[in-house]
Amino acid sequence: MVARLRCPVCTQPLAAATDTRALRCPRRHSFDLARQGYVTLLAGRAPHVGDTAEMVAARADFLAAGHYDMISSALAGAAASALATPTGPAGAGGSEGVGFGAYPLVVEAGAGTGRHLAAVLSAWPDAVGLALDVAKPALRRAARAHPRAAAALADTWQRLPLADRSVAVLLDVFAPRNGDEFHRVLHPAGILLVVTPTDAHLAELVDVLGLLRVDPAKADRVADSLAGRFTPKHTAVHTARLTLDRAEVATLVGMGPSAWHTDPARLAAAIDALPTPVTVTASVRLTAWRPR
Repeated sequence: MVARLRCPVCTQPLAAATDTRALRCPRRHSFDLARQGYVTLLAGRAPHVGDTAEMVAARADFLAAGHYDMISSALAGAAASALATPTGPAGAGGSEGVGFGAYPLVVEAGAGTGRHLAAVLSAWPDAVGLALDVAKPALRRAARAHPRAAAALADTWQRLPLADRSVAVLLDVFAPRNGDEFHRVLHPAGILLVVTPTDAHLAELVDVLGLLRVDPAKADRVADSLAGRFTPKHTAVHTARLTLDRAEVATLVGMGPSAWHTDPARLAAAIDALPTPVTVTASVRLTAWRPR
C-alpha cells in the first residue's frame, strides 16, 4: 500500500519512517500517522473540514442499518464484472493477469466512513483499499472499515497522493470528480465506478421538505467532467424502497446537499410533521468508465 503513495509536496515516493510513526519521502517531507489510524497527505491546509463528528456518526448509523446496501452491492458486483479476465474474476486469480500485481488497489474518493470501499474489498480477497476524505471524523471510521483498508486525509480537487497508474478500481459515490487526477492514477486496465442520484432519488421528500432537486442534466454534467479521459462502458440504475422513521429522514437529508441550503428550523418542523414510517425511494445511477 505505502509503496503506491506519493508525497503531496514533491510527488516523491513515501515510505514508513524507522524512527517515528510517520511516512516520509526522500526529501524528508514527513506526514504523521494519527493515533486513530489515518495519515494526513496535504501540501497545505484543506480548503474545508468536511462533515462534523455528529454528521458522520449519524451517517454511520444510517448506513449500518442497511439502507444503502444496494449501492455497496452494486459497486462490488460492478468491480468484479468489469475486471473479469480469461483466468477468472479479479480476486479469483485474474488480478495479476491484467497487470495489477499481487495486491490490487481500490481507492474511494470522498469515502466518508468507508462502507462502500469495505464492500468491494470483501468481494475481492486479494485487494487492498484506501479511503480518501477531508473529514477527520469520517477517516477515523474509514481506517477501521476493513482489515485491508487504510485512510488518508486528502483533497480530491488537488493532486491525489498516489503514483501514476497505481489504482485498479476507483470509487466515486455522490462525491466530486477530478477527471484529470482520476485518469492519472487509474491503471489502463482499471475501472472508475461513479454513483450519482437519478431524478427519482428521494422524490417523496423533495416537495414536502423543500429539498434541492436533482439536476435533470446531472448525467450530462458527469459525462462532461470525464470527457476526453474516460469512455463509459456500462450504466445501470439501482432502486430500493426505504422505510424510515423521522430521525432517519433527518439523517438522510443531512447526508446530502440540501443540508447546506435549507433552513434548519424549517426543515426540522417539516420532518416532525411527516407521518411515520416514511416510505422513500432511493434511486442511483452507476456508470463504469474505462480510461482512454
